[in-house]
Amino acid sequence: MTQVDILILSNGPGEVTTWVRPVVKALRQQLGDDSSVVRISVVLSPCSNASGKEAAIALSYPEVDRVQEAEHFWQFLLWGKTFDNWDWRSRGVVLFLGGDQIFPVIIGKKLGYRTVVYAEWEARWHNWIDRFGIMKSQVAARVPQKYAHKFTVVGDLMVEAAGENLDSNSSVPITPSLKTELIGLLPGSKAAKLAQGVPLCLAIAEYIYHKRPQTRFVIPVAPTLDLQTLASFADLQKNSIAEIFGFCGASLIVPEDAKGKALLKTSTGLTVELWQENPAYHLLSQCCICLTTVGANTAEIGALGVPMIVLLPTQQLDAMRSWDGLPGLLANLPVVGTPFAKGINWSFLRFVRRKGLLAWPNIWAQEEIVPELMGKIQPQEIGEMVLTFLANPEKLDNIRAKLRKIRGESGAAQKIAQIVCEEIGK
Repeated sequence: MTQVDILILSNGPGEVTTWVRPVVKALRQQLGDDSSVVRISVVLSPCSNASGKEAAIALSYPEVDRVQEAEHFWQFLLWGKTFDNWDWRSRGVVLFLGGDQIFPVIIGKKLGYRTVVYAEWEARWHNWIDRFGIMKSQVAARVPQKYAHKFTVVGDLMVEAAGENLDSNSSVPITPSLKTELIGLLPGSKAAKLAQGVPLCLAIAEYIYHKRPQTRFVIPVAPTLDLQTLASFADLQKNSIAEIFGFCGASLIVPEDAKGKALLKTSTGLTVELWQENPAYHLLSQCCICLTTVGANTAEIGALGVPMIVLLPTQQLDAMRSWDGLPGLLANLPVVGTPFAKGINWSFLRFVRRKGLLAWPNIWAQEEIVPELMGKIQPQEIGEMVLTFLANPEKLDNIRAKLRKIRGESGAAQKIAQIVCEEIGK
């Protein structure tokens, strides 16, 4: 085979962990592991949800040969040169896995490479992009017929990331212990969400545990988050927002034995296990229900077929600055960022109250499959909702069935890799 470069464009933590990971594995399976023949590079673009660790995560994938951090992206987009002045082979493919779909158009032209875009909900620049791998056929519904040949339904990459090898009609093995109920807590990965999410989730866990002591709780720690930072949001001295939820604080317990699990221990004695292995899909699949913030978490949990309650507390509007694109960048500017964040969140909440549907599974289905709670929510009301679900397992079974029904097809990563192979041949 002629020497080829595959350039993957991506951006945030969700895309790097749930899109890039399965695709690079599929590419190596189909094209081989010899980097002297097929070289895989990842270039990150800025994202308001980024933690700064995305480059390290991408570079940790053995299939990836080199990574450029987001801070150098604009230089590359404008001038076609990376920070380390990478060389580029004469043949290659630009594969879009996150960011703005205009990026592969510009970069593909500069490098003279074919372009492939993975599109979940919307496909743009039909006349400039060579191929599209789309999650569902609806994405291509409004595309002019003359571009229809460019579109291939590949399925849902979230299913690949979740380790699914079953078709959309298969069941997901969810077998929580009959003696122990496991509840997953996903408060977020960025400070904007953690400030409210950590104390709220822990306070809910305390309420449930007081009435059902057989229940266990676990937090799958995001790969971009260290334990000390996570624990700081459960510390009343470091996170004043925690008191809004009537939460009395928790402390981090790190075991001396390296094989042991770190814990958050609340002032009432509840211990919540901190799970650092990533991805945590096997763990999540064993949960009878999860409590999560809005965002990519809802797509991953939904792909696993696990029931969830989606929480958007609004006690501290200024804390919610995790928006994508230009709004997110403006909301985090010095001085003007705070009033802008409050304004955009106030407008967003008015819009959501009219339109609804925050969680990805609900957006996919265009109906509320999993509960979405927004406003000045309190731990007791969420706790009671969870207790009702646990006392009526048929309600959880109903949610699981609906989640499985709306999942995209499996095999997306392999199909995207096949499209890349076809474009290399051209």
